[in-house]
Amino acid sequence: MPDTRSETINRQWCLAARPIGRPVRESDFGLVDGSIPAIGDGEFLIRTRYLSVAPVMRNYMIDGAGIEAPLEIGDVMRGRGVGEIVESKNPEWPSGTIVQGKLGWQDYAVANGAPGSLMFPIRQKVAPIATGLGVLGMTGFTSYCSLKDIGKLKPGETVVVSGALGGVGNIAVQLARLMGCRVVGIAGSDEKCRVLIEKLGCHAAINYKNGDLDSDLKEAAPDGVDIFFDNVGGSILDAVLMHLNRYARIICCGRISEYLNDEPYRLRNWGEVGHMRARMQGFFVYDYEPMFEEAEAKMANWIAKGDLTYQEDRLEGLEMMPTALMRLYEGKNVGKQIVHVSGDD
Repeated sequence: MPDTRSETINRQWCLAARPIGRPVRESDFGLVDGSIPAIGDGEFLIRTRYLSVAPVMRNYMIDGAGIEAPLEIGDVMRGRGVGEIVESKNPEWPSGTIVQGKLGWQDYAVANGAPGSLMFPIRQKVAPIATGLGVLGMTGFTSYCSLKDIGKLKPGETVVVSGALGGVGNIAVQLARLMGCRVVGIAGSDEKCRVLIEKLGCHAAINYKNGDLDSDLKEAAPDGVDIFFDNVGGSILDAVLMHLNRYARIICCGRISEYLNDEPYRLRNWGEVGHMRARMQGFFVYDYEPMFEEAEAKMANWIAKGDLTYQEDRLEGLEMMPTALMRLYEGKNVGKQIVHVSGDD
């Protein structure tokens, strides 16, 4: 039987403890029942349809990750979601509009859509609205914008992607292929490597848990690496540095291998960046906001033509949010980890 409590109650996952020096646990969160918030002039009420999780959320729980104010104990967990406007006092955001934005881990959220609020209407109509959290949302925009801006891909170049079957990685490998590059994916199991080759079109795939990564990279990328899209950091980044071509570009997207470490991994091969005249650059996806409409339109067109697919790992029910986040650190997700909260597409 569907859960109808959320039609009159706003369930919220709140921070109960900080996971300092250890993995995230379900006891770090508390599920509470609140009232559905009232809206004021210029505001609108959003009912959450889907929520996503990302590795950075553990950092939100500890210190704000350096980009957000730290959450206080008892605060609603931060997170992006897709939802439907069910009540509005803002004519620019009418009821029935499907939006993506910072909804938090809850059934209902209030927003005003002001510039800088990071709330966006979903324009495309070619795929389910849940893709607004994945390939046609910040996950896809992260891949598309950084590949274009930092990667500056040229046809025929070799692109290596770590965490290649994660939420961002699985989009990055496909976009690199669509941009005419030879793509090598790095993942953590033989099954994931099979998916990378058979479903996502990687030219080669490496299971970093088997064999010798240095030898595997020599075999998979015999002509060296032009672009490294790094979602993992640590020893994998160190290994790839030894295979850079001159003027290579390293896109520093994430470092999930280090999020649970008390001390940061110290690169041994960082000198290769200077030796190969390479560039190693991080980024903040919201700085690319002027490119979002281009990215959405371009990727929606590829989806419509069947050239771009997407991997979603979906759990059912708001109560599954802590489990969804823990799955990321356990490497259990295949594709973008999302949670279905209400409604259907």
